[in-house]
Amino acid sequence: MKRKMSVLDFKKYKTEGKKFAYATAYDYTTASIVNESDVEVILCGDSLGMIMLGYSSTTPVTMDDMVHHTRAVVKGAPHTFVVGDMPFGSYQVSKEQAIENAARLIKETGCDCVKLEGGVEMAEIIAAIVNVGIPVMGHLGLTPQTATSLGGFKVQGGTPKSAKKLIEDAKTITEAGVFSIVLECVPSGVAKAMTAAVDVPILGIGAGPYVDCQVLLTHDLLGMYGDFRPKFVKVYKNIRKEMVEGLNAFRQEALDGTFPTKEFSFNAKVEGFETE
Repeated sequence: MKRKMSVLDFKKYKTEGKKFAYATAYDYTTASIVNESDVEVILCGDSLGMIMLGYSSTTPVTMDDMVHHTRAVVKGAPHTFVVGDMPFGSYQVSKEQAIENAARLIKETGCDCVKLEGGVEMAEIIAAIVNVGIPVMGHLGLTPQTATSLGGFKVQGGTPKSAKKLIEDAKTITEAGVFSIVLECVPSGVAKAMTAAVDVPILGIGAGPYVDCQVLLTHDLLGMYGDFRPKFVKVYKNIRKEMVEGLNAFRQEALDGTFPTKEFSFNAKVEGFETE
């Protein structure tokens, strides 16, 4: 049985140069599968809006949605560090709002930390949450909640100016108290510079090989989510294809009468209701 990571382990792993992996889950069953694997960290992310709820973006996801799904994930993954995502609109209004919602996510789900998006502009919010004893994971680069203002789902930090801004953001939110930072969709060289610039681990998704931890969505890496596949996603198993084939095999046996056999039936003899 694997040992569950703690918040302190993140910085320890960085110091020791120890790599780790980070995937997603949005329900009990998927969480239990990740928990059975060697993957150290699970994110119950607001990406559930698209993957589980069929939205076109993450912005419609509510606190109630996040509490509902994160609670199930925590139950399914008792030996894996679980991150609960703060949805759009749940922390931007005020420090008080941010603290209240972060506390709710921790208290009602049992997750190990909260994650929120943003750089310098979110530093005071991050510090306020950390100061009440709630661990915060940052998120820089492509931030899906505000992707429209960034020009859509595209690579960030592609110019010297924007790259320097990302590194300044990383330094600022590290000073504000984050214990780790998700870095999404940035050039490998920028990610390498950021990894060297801060003493908390950089968790890269589409950020190249020079970060402290690699992140992928479970539904992407297992080929389950068929609507869209980003450039940075490697498909390790095509589970969607196998699921469709399994469903089709079930249907065919149901139609031709080869399922169920006696093996899959209750065969107790009931007088007057014999089958043969």
